[in-house]
Amino acid sequence: MKTRMFLLTIALSALMLVPAAFAQQQKIGYVNSTKIFQELPAAQDAQRRIDALGKPIQDSLETMQRELQARYEDYQKREALLNEAAKKAEQQKLIDLERRMNEYRQLKLGNDGELARETEKLLAPLRDRIRGAITTVAKEEKYSFVFDKTESIQILLYGDPAHDITFKVIDRLKRGK
Repeated sequence: MKTRMFLLTIALSALMLVPAAFAQQQKIGYVNSTKIFQELPAAQDAQRRIDALGKPIQDSLETMQRELQARYEDYQKREALLNEAAKKAEQQKLIDLERRMNEYRQLKLGNDGELARETEKLLAPLRDRIRGAITTVAKEEKYSFVFDKTESIQILLYGDPAHDITFKVIDRLKRGK
């Protein structure tokens, strides 16, 4: 009986030590991808280009919105003077104008719109470059896992600043290695 208890105690102790030893081998770090993008000159340039692409689209939408509003207000002023056929024709013009504006917005700013496609073209190579730098730093520093900790994405709720490799990644990216 004593031998059984002794073997059971050893087995339980071994089981308890395995996860602890496994956990000690794992090194976990994190980065702030928002900070990396803000510090990377190529990302700042890409953001300026994206803003420049979006500005004329926003300007066009604002012009369309003002035109629609002006026509609607004009219609309201004249509505009492119009016969039923003229009212329907004016209403249809307003509906068509609003539909064209919404189609333009979707074409330019929708999820698969022109701006989204151009943004993806500009940012995809940067994301790949950043991911590569994170991988390199993680391997050099022997991190098993690296999480992203940003203000908007809270996957990592706490991270010891000693394991924040954000500036090492930024340094690697700026040195071009």
